[in-house]
Amino acid sequence: MATESNIDVMILGAGGGGYPAAFRLARAGCSVAMADPIGNLGGDCLAEGCVPSKTVREAGVTRSWWPDKYPLFGFRGSKPEADWRAVLAHKDRVQERRYELHRAQIAASTVRFHQGVGRIVDDHTVDVTTARGELLRYHAKQILVATGSQPHLLSIPGAELAVTSHHFFRLGADLPFPRRLVAIGGGYIGLETASMLQNLGAEATVLEATGEILPGVDPALARFLHQSLSHRIRLVVHAAVSAIERAPDGELLVHYESGGERKTIAADCVLMATGRKPVFPEGLEGLGLLDGGRIAVDDRLRTKLSHIYAPGDVNGRSMLFHSAVYQSLVAAEDILSGGRGEKTMDFQSVPFTVFTEPEVAWVGRSEAEAAQEGLEAVASTYDYRVDTRAEIFEESGFLKLVFERRTRRLIGAQIAGIDAAQLIAPLALAVRSGTTVDTLRFMAFPHPMISEGINHAARDASL
Repeated sequence: MATESNIDVMILGAGGGGYPAAFRLARAGCSVAMADPIGNLGGDCLAEGCVPSKTVREAGVTRSWWPDKYPLFGFRGSKPEADWRAVLAHKDRVQERRYELHRAQIAASTVRFHQGVGRIVDDHTVDVTTARGELLRYHAKQILVATGSQPHLLSIPGAELAVTSHHFFRLGADLPFPRRLVAIGGGYIGLETASMLQNLGAEATVLEATGEILPGVDPALARFLHQSLSHRIRLVVHAAVSAIERAPDGELLVHYESGGERKTIAADCVLMATGRKPVFPEGLEGLGLLDGGRIAVDDRLRTKLSHIYAPGDVNGRSMLFHSAVYQSLVAAEDILSGGRGEKTMDFQSVPFTVFTEPEVAWVGRSEAEAAQEGLEAVASTYDYRVDTRAEIFEESGFLKLVFERRTRRLIGAQIAGIDAAQLIAPLALAVRSGTTVDTLRFMAFPHPMISEGINHAARDASL
């Protein structure tokens, strides 16, 4: 027998799309319940994604400095050995500390938080089955569906022999260190994982089905990253993987076709990095909200049922944790305004970073995307060859700014190389706020930092 309650808002999922809205609404006096199978905040980002993967990434970057950068600064000595178990232990400590912080946040709030799975009964009713076997029924004025995403797997023979990011980065991960890694998929997950593990001592190969890594990204960024990574990672494009099998000696064989030829590569670990797909709660299909494998939403994250919101990966529009947080807060503000919110989601101003070594990042429109939208764009590029900080580290790269000619506003930016992940944030703010080329020209940026390139590129823009 279910325990029934009437509340203002029911939230399914406690990741980036769920918990920011939960706390914002609770602080405003709303009665809020939230259910998540993990039993804490952070969703897949903290459980097996952004946070643990970047912890491992930093271990690899630190080790890579010994042969590549330390001699520049006059340091000598042998390259340190990578202790994979110690790397994973540090990752676990970071995750545990974040979870401890989140437990305190939950305890300090009025949100009714349940470790459990939610099932949609109707457009105002959700059943939650908790980890302890309780059945709770919530009748809610509004519902937020923020159940995130999961790895997409190719439907090929032997797919079950591959691992995903879950196996590498989950709390308590015990996957042996892969001496020979093959990553299927040349998107950001495959490239980041191959880059960090190669820095830790693995031989890494990336198989990408299309003609270039990072398909769909500005070609200049993809070419830069391909050239930079190809010195230490085998990158194979036009590689259509057909099967994975285990050989008699235990090694894995990845079969693929490239250039009309059938080929095979051996590995001790195969990573399936072929994207992510939204996860939906049971019962959602009965509401008629699905559109091509995602939940269609407007710029306030409302579905076609205006009292049901779908922020985060479930809508498929910007599958990033920081984007989900942004969407969650926009949805909360709309609920608090009675569905008349003035805050809207600007997907164009959400930055995207690929945490390889080196990094690439972008925000807003590329020149090609601006042209497709009928915007006359002017681009200006700053080459790292003339940059002081890049010279100190002997790094190559570039920074490109894209302006709309008519309004002189910054509408996009692409960065390749050192500090890209940090530098894209102020440019995202500039895109969001409509900053003009004139403002960027007449600003003092700290010297000697890569950010000076923003000023230089703005001054060189033909506007």
